[in-house]
Amino acid sequence: MLGRIATFTVRRRRLVLGLALLAFVASAAIGGGVAERLSSGGFEDPGAESTAANQVLEDEFETGTPNIVLVVTAEGGDVDDPAVAAAADDLAAELAAETSGGKEMAEVLSYWDLPAGNPLASTDGTRALVLGRFPDSGDEMITISDRVIEDYTRAEPDAPISVQVGGLGPVFAQVNKTIEDDLVRAEMIALPITLLLLLFIFRGVVAAVVPLAIGALAVVGTFLVLFIINEFTEVSVFALNLTTAMGLGLAIDYSLFIVSRYREELEHHTTEVAIRRTVLTAGRTVLFSALTVAASLCALLVFDIAFLKSFAYAGLAVSALAGLYAVVVLPAMLAALGPKIDALPVRRRRTAEARAAAEATGFWHRAATFVMRRPIPITVGIVALLLFLGAPTAGMKLGFPDDRVLPPGKSARDTQDVIRQDFSAAEAGAAAVVISNAGPKAERADAVDGYAAALAQVDGVTRVDAETGIYCGSGATLAGSACTPGDLVVPAEASPDLTERFSAEGTEATYLSVVPSVEPLSPAGEAFASDLRAVASPFDDVEIGGQSAQLVDAKSSIYGDVPLALAIIAVITFVLLFLMFGSVVVPIKALALNILSLSATFGAMVFIFQEGHGSGLLGFTPTGTIAATIPVLMFCVAFGLSMDYEVFLLSRIKEEHDKGADNITSVARGLERTGGIVTAAALLISVVFLAFATSEVSFIKLFGIGLTLAVLLDAFIIRGTLVPAFMRLAGDANWWAPGWMKRIHARIGISEHVELDDEPAPTEPALDLTATAPDASIASDDVDEGDKLRV
Repeated sequence: MLGRIATFTVRRRRLVLGLALLAFVASAAIGGGVAERLSSGGFEDPGAESTAANQVLEDEFETGTPNIVLVVTAEGGDVDDPAVAAAADDLAAELAAETSGGKEMAEVLSYWDLPAGNPLASTDGTRALVLGRFPDSGDEMITISDRVIEDYTRAEPDAPISVQVGGLGPVFAQVNKTIEDDLVRAEMIALPITLLLLLFIFRGVVAAVVPLAIGALAVVGTFLVLFIINEFTEVSVFALNLTTAMGLGLAIDYSLFIVSRYREELEHHTTEVAIRRTVLTAGRTVLFSALTVAASLCALLVFDIAFLKSFAYAGLAVSALAGLYAVVVLPAMLAALGPKIDALPVRRRRTAEARAAAEATGFWHRAATFVMRRPIPITVGIVALLLFLGAPTAGMKLGFPDDRVLPPGKSARDTQDVIRQDFSAAEAGAAAVVISNAGPKAERADAVDGYAAALAQVDGVTRVDAETGIYCGSGATLAGSACTPGDLVVPAEASPDLTERFSAEGTEATYLSVVPSVEPLSPAGEAFASDLRAVASPFDDVEIGGQSAQLVDAKSSIYGDVPLALAIIAVITFVLLFLMFGSVVVPIKALALNILSLSATFGAMVFIFQEGHGSGLLGFTPTGTIAATIPVLMFCVAFGLSMDYEVFLLSRIKEEHDKGADNITSVARGLERTGGIVTAAALLISVVFLAFATSEVSFIKLFGIGLTLAVLLDAFIIRGTLVPAFMRLAGDANWWAPGWMKRIHARIGISEHVELDDEPAPTEPALDLTATAPDASIASDDVDEGDKLRV
């Protein structure tokens, strides 16, 4: 198949390049605006209890968690001043009139709607809150939040109040805007540096531009794929970051491998023959590399969270397209260029004689030889170092990102800091206790009263609002005086406007709002949600929602899906590596080394981002947790890239071994031929990832730094030391497999070392020889060791 593809792309190069250009234009025209269509959410589990509770609130009560918060500061220092109250009422009415996309603000509640001294006021009485809920969690929420930030941030001279804007909607809006700006900056940083490195590595302008063209095709093609998928299911806008990084990185990897092989072959063959041999050998490796990367990323499909699924869509598309374009379009480009691939050189390439000499004296050959002379002490030392680096992983604590992913100075972050410091209750983080079948309202009053009182006594509760009234929580104050947890401090008849919203006409459903005194998206918030669920209920159908409950459910969902995802990665990787190399030792060794390397990366991430070491230098705020989705995503991406490098390295080692070289020689030669390519590819993709580390959003910074460390650790430490050490220790057992598996591999296995008997004859006359090249008495640069010649 690959031989036919190579022949077709060479002979129909203009057609292939024309179709590629047409695909690029069409993909750019249709998929270029995909960012505006993608979701900024998708962090919840659609099948979780909290999601069901939130849906009941929306359907039955037309309510939900407030997503816009205005912090009103009384310039005179007293929120109960009549002038302040009048201005605040006007502000609340103005907010209630806001619309976007045909939707209106669903609810607005302010401090001045409740008795004086309620928890919507700050502890010193100088500030108070106005809470709003817009009935959309996607693009329209972002749109109205942007407008509210611009229109409602106020500090007018002589005005009785000043206003700051916060809440979930404005935080998301500013996170989105910051990431968009960061992505542009990352590209402006990464592209020039990448181009300079490409010029240095490829030693020519033309050869350096080729990978960028393949990367552009893969990235823009993935945009079109995401555009189509988004018509059927939710796709997160954050997947575009992975698309850009992986598209450019994989295109460079694959182009580097194919162009390097093509240059080797071009020294001994015509352009057509060189391309055919390149596709038959390096092309196979590229396709299997793309499959291993896709296998790692497809594991994200098992998760129920749309955010993670979105990265699977992007990763599968970009790896498949990068591999396809590298094997189909890149050979057509090479055929069109021919020897001009080396045009516009920026530094001289090594001659064939120099490269041949380097196979025994080059840096990577010497490094491999050094390691294989003392494999045990090097293995013990490196493994001990990686285990030490990975030790903090055992203390990893997962959470959800909140406003602190933004740097101080962003208005939404600053507003949330004010709420966190000056207010005793997290009003916008209230938990909703939904009872679907509570019975008739008149008959359930006592049960609701008892249940509300019990919930109010849970640690971390400020108050409980129910249809029967408002209940005092643990250590809370209401109307300026202390109260006993569980006390009914405001009966329903005393404030019907506030309690009627907890009943739904025409149904027997009701709900209770439990306001916490702890940070909702924190370990304390998790304990708060778990404790609420542990309270005995007099009702059967009870579901608890809210931010804290969503965090608990999302973590539970992720933990529940991780074993299956790991099993999928392990099985597919094992099968692909076995088909590639015909060994069971190689896949097991690869899996073990990858896990060891990734554990060291995670340990470093815990040390830096969870514990906060170096936070001042890197410019982020540690929260004591790591965003729950990021380790899963990092594992799949980094695992796929490490297998990418594993396939590149082992394919050349196996090729040397199949030619008859012993274990030590094949490892040294293979590392010499691919060590430079692997490390160059790692450096190039690290530049892309490291550019993301300049982001002002902490979890994007974590993603960039984490993947950079994972890639460099794998390319230099794992491939440069542990792989040759382990292969030296295993000896010929590296290629061992049970007899029945060997027979399977003989039938369906695929490797880079292939017979090239059937390729078109070169321009020199064919020779009628039956001996292999080493035994043939001919002097021709067109004969490679191990090649069989025939008429």
